Amino acid sequence: MKKTTEAWLQSAESDLLLIDEILANEILTHLSAFHAQQAVEKSFKAIIEEFDLGFIRTHSLEMLYNIVSDKILLDVNIELLIILDQLYIDSRYPGELGLLPNGKPSLTEGNQFNNFAKDIFLSAKNACK
Repeated sequence: MKKTTEAWLQSAESDLLLIDEILANEILTHLSAFHAQQAVEKSFKAIIEEFDLGFIRTHSLEMLYNIVSDKILLDVNIELLIILDQLYIDSRYPGELGLLPNGKPSLTEGNQFNNFAKDIFLSAKNACK
């Protein structure tokens, strides 16, 4: 595995570890969701790096997924991917950090995003072995 690939995966894993620390706190669900988006993005970028799929300068999960989809051995929930994509775009404005179109994520949504990000991360890690 390339060092840069490993660095992307370590960074994604750090996001997941952070989510585990804050996931049960209803006040921090927006941060759980934001870090889930980050973990998915970094996992995709690890695959791009490992397989020399180009230098991709985007945060769009949908675009990144389209590049790595044949390397991920996982049935990816595109709806969740799009929701997390919107979350990142909206979070670039201070008042909207980590908020979904309908407001702050619930604990249930936070758990769903966390599980989704973990599945993507594990699939990316396996793909890059």
